[in-house]
Amino acid sequence: MSEDTGIAFVVDDDQRVCEAVSDLLAAHGIDTWTFGSAANYTAFERPDRAACLLLDIELPDINGLELQTKFNREDHPPIVFITGHGDIQSSVRAMKGGAVDFLTKPFLQNELVASVRAAIELDHSNRRQKSELAILRDRLALLTPREREVLPLVTSGLMNKQAAAKLGVSEVTLQIHRSNITRKMQSTSFADLVRMAEKLNFLANRLIGERVEK
Repeated sequence: MSEDTGIAFVVDDDQRVCEAVSDLLAAHGIDTWTFGSAANYTAFERPDRAACLLLDIELPDINGLELQTKFNREDHPPIVFITGHGDIQSSVRAMKGGAVDFLTKPFLQNELVASVRAAIELDHSNRRQKSELAILRDRLALLTPREREVLPLVTSGLMNKQAAAKLGVSEVTLQIHRSNITRKMQSTSFADLVRMAEKLNFLANRLIGERVEK
């Protein structure tokens, strides 16, 4: 089955723009929902699918850049700005805020479609990473406090003897912990375990810190 082509949410108070963008994206197999204001959009319960937000700068109830700042504190789809009032300052602020693109009306159709597809693909990637991280966190929760201490040591490149010395345990005990970690994390190889540890780096460090404080 092919990957979901995603949804484009269009927030623009110009109905003609909404209709034109909706027709264009539909012709490329991309579902579209349109909203005349930020309030209507934020009140909408988004479906659980990869998406992007096509956001105008000048909206009747809020500036699009201000809305972007608010969304940056939330779990939200990538943004492509579309505006008839673009300037360098606004475009720089938008891109620094994480926008995928900043298009000035009238924009080229292929340029818009390419930006929307890039934003949706980015959301696909973000969602896959979040799903994988959630699985890894569940596996990490199965480790004992001592195994959580062992994990970053063995994946940092230390030999078993060195890691055991740091923890004040025997090498045999360290090897038992390492075996349990491999099994619980469902690691297929040492390289796989290192990759998992890298993704869990900040979480693992926090858990170790809590252990030390206790």
